[in-house]
Amino acid sequence: MNIGETIRNYRLQKGMSQGDIEKRTGLLRCYLSRVENGHTIPSLDTLAKIATSMDVPLAQFFNQGNGDNGSKATPQLAEEEVRFLTQIRRYSSGLNDSDRKLVIAMVKKMATSISR
Repeated sequence: MNIGETIRNYRLQKGMSQGDIEKRTGLLRCYLSRVENGHTIPSLDTLAKIATSMDVPLAQFFNQGNGDNGSKATPQLAEEEVRFLTQIRRYSSGLNDSDRKLVIAMVKKMATSISR
């Protein structure tokens, strides 16, 4: 999945320029160009700003329904799931490797106890 290409495709479908996105998000046009050309990968927070500026649901950026490379398509994420994963990403950056493993183990345990 090339997120920059996806952003460009949605932007062009909406008839918007990089300057339009810049005005709506405050992100510099040169940054948007670097993202669209695959030189920079935006954070989820930045991606959310871009999606909002184009009136596109954030989860839509992760939908690979066409499966053009023959691999399994990524499951479509609901907005709540994207928000949850964004929070996990934000708070997990301060964790060490051991704590991250502990969090994953807790999530696995909670998920298996719910499904029983």
